[in-house]
Order: sequence, then structure tokens, then C-alpha cells
Amino acid sequence: MFKFPENLYTDVRIEDVFETNIVYTLGDLEESKIRKYKAAFLRVFDGVRWYYSSISDVNSIQDEINKLCNMAKPNANLNENPIVKKFEVNKGQYLKFNDDSIEHITKKEKDELLKSYFKVIEGRESIKMWKATYIDCKKNFEFYSSKGANLIFDAQRSGFALEFDLVNGDKNLSEKFNKGSNYYNDLKEQEDKLITYIEKCEEFLMNSKKAKPGRYTVVLSPIVAGVFAHESFGHKSESDFMVWDETMKREWAIGTKVGSDILSIVDSGQENGNGYVPFDDEGTKARKTYLIRDGVLTGRLHSVSTAAQLQEEVTGNARSMNYEFEPIVRMTSTYILPGKKSKEELFSEIKEGFYIETFKYGSGMSTFTIAPSLAYRIENGKIVEPVDISVITGNVFETLSEIDGLSNELEIWSSALGGCGKIEQYTLPVGFGGPYVRVRNMNVQ
Repeated sequence: MFKFPENLYTDVRIEDVFETNIVYTLGDLEESKIRKYKAAFLRVFDGVRWYYSSISDVNSIQDEINKLCNMAKPNANLNENPIVKKFEVNKGQYLKFNDDSIEHITKKEKDELLKSYFKVIEGRESIKMWKATYIDCKKNFEFYSSKGANLIFDAQRSGFALEFDLVNGDKNLSEKFNKGSNYYNDLKEQEDKLITYIEKCEEFLMNSKKAKPGRYTVVLSPIVAGVFAHESFGHKSESDFMVWDETMKREWAIGTKVGSDILSIVDSGQENGNGYVPFDDEGTKARKTYLIRDGVLTGRLHSVSTAAQLQEEVTGNARSMNYEFEPIVRMTSTYILPGKKSKEELFSEIKEGFYIETFKYGSGMSTFTIAPSLAYRIENGKIVEPVDISVITGNVFETLSEIDGLSNELEIWSSALGGCGKIEQYTLPVGFGGPYVRVRNMNVQ
């Protein structure tokens, strides 16, 4: 399709994008638009430097290739370069969403779906402010390289979120009901779940008491466990953080014992949800990468460049926000693998502790912080009352080692809004999750 000059590595990523955004505040329409565009990101590598270009005119791709190549220095030995050797040569069409494309759904249908949930919120005295958002995005990718890669594949996500502020006297609570999926039809018929969730939030607001700070056994819901895995460990697994950091290389050496024997954490672009990417933005096929297996550090996430620099294998984790950005090492769907206990068993074995059901935000590297939203006190194996907790926090290594129970089910969550931020690329869709996770001796504040 394109003429690639000899003795240089060149790749082209073309994105054909369709996206919808609909927003209401208190029932009034704030935004309603569909956007379509086709654009490309190009790279040339001469063994010493990378040369980049992003363009919105795909008819000028060949001219742009020629301009970049004129800046580079041809290298007759380029094929022996360790980075160039790592590039995969994948070919073929991998179109998963042609029959279920969100492009086939009219904007009117999407608008009516979102408005169908308004009746659940409108008229509730406890809700003083609310906002409803529908978003979707369908991308068809083409990827070509001078090594012979010739790929066509797609990715798609859709979702809605209902954000609401509840007030009871001098107490308030901000929460949201969030549903995301690769498939539009999964967003339908969520009224009963929404009603149940709002009622749970109202009950929490009316009856919650401040938690007594200290160290407790804590059970994390699958969503919160996923945030913990993403923030506390997933980012440390992104290998570009350690390429030039000898201390981190030693601390995070493969084979190091980093967690409980029952703990395994995986990152995979093969899972349905926001993190689904059959190939990354360098044409590398998605893998299921074990970051931790049975408590031992067994892998990390790579682009072609970091895999070459650390002399490890590619993982399919070079991702970019869109055609305007270069691919960097990013997570896809990161989750804790389930264990053998039932959810009921996890709770029944706790004399005094807390259950964290939802979260406001999470952050962390060597230490982590998660701010709970809905949380509950556990006494003698039973949930006894809702509690207000500011944060749960701790050292990552210590907390991973304190995990002593995992339930036998797995939930991978896709958010309709937000995503993962890194450097200037925010927000990138990712998935995260796990089972119910029990952690001893967690710092509750």
C-alpha cells in the first residue's frame, strides 16, 4: 500500500473513528454530537532516533513518510537493531464488531435509552443534582510496517453514567451508577439495578457513622480490588518507569517474592470490556501477561522499545490515546485472579473489620491510597452498619503480602466515564477487576 524506503524502519497506524457524546444536567440537554474522522500516526526509526508525525489527511501519508525518511539516516544494519528485531509481523483482518457496531444505532435511539433512566431519578427528594451521560466510540485500525505488518482490526466501547448528589440534613454523598460494555444492547433494562443502587445510597447517607481509625481486616469488592491492582501494582508494572532506574530494576527483579502465595495478577488485552485491544499500537498481538503468579513477580508490561532495553518479551501494551500521540506502555485490563473461597466465607471469618464496596478515587506507586465511598463495618462475620472512611492506605509490598482470602468469582469492570491517565495522555479506556479480596492489617483512616 505504501512505499517504505530501505534501511529504515517505518510504521503507519490509521484510525477510522466514530464517537457519540450526549449529556443532560437535571434533564436539560447540554451536549449531543456525533463525531467522525480518519487520521494517522507515522513513525520512522533509523536505529538512533525516532521521527514522528500525526496527520488528519490520510491521502498525504506517503508524502509524510517521505518527509520523515528524509530526516532520518539510512542504516544498512538496521535489521540487527534489538528494537527492530522485536517488532512482530502480524497480518490479516480481525473485525469483531462489524455486526454489532454502535454506528448502526441512531443518535435518537441512544438519546432515548439515556432518557429512559431519568424517571428513576426525577422526583427523588434526596437527589439535589444529577447529570446523565452517554458515550460510545468505535475505532477501525489499519497498521502497516516496513517489516511487512498488514493489519485491520477494530475496538468498540459504549456506556452511560448517572451521577447524582444526595443530601440529608448536613450530610451529602456524591455517587454514580455506571454501565459500560463493548455492546450497546448491554446498556438496556438497567432500571431495577439503578433503583436498588439509589436506595442503597440513600440508606447509607441516612445511617452511616464515622469509622474508628486503626488497622483492620478489610474486604475489597471486585471493583475496588481492581482499582487497587491497577493503581498499586499495575503502574509499577509498566516497564518504561524502570528502564533508566537501576534501583527499581533491583526492587522489581523477575522472580522476587512480592505478595501472598494465593495472589496472581494478570493484564490482558484479550478480555471483553474497555481494555479489549486485539493488537496494540505497534502491531503487537495482545497477550495474557501474568504480572504476579502465586505471589512471585513473573512479568511486566512492555512496548517494543522497553522489551528490547530490558531484554524481555513484548506483551502488546504499547498504547496511545489517539492518532495525535505516540504509543507508550499502558495497561489494558488488569485484574486479580479468583481464589477458592465463597464471598460468604470471606466475611464469616472476620471478627471485626470493614467492607469497601465503591470508591471515589485511587492512586499509588510504592504506597497506595484509596478513598472509599460506600463502606460497611463487619462484626462477627456480618455487615452491621454503613461507615464513613476517609482513606485506606498502605505500603504496596506489605499489603500484597497481607492478602489472605480471595473469592471464587471474577468481575472485570468497564467504566462509562474516565479511564487511566499517564503523562499527557488522559484518559485511556482500561478495564480492571478481580474477586472479593480480603486483606489483613490494612490501615483505615
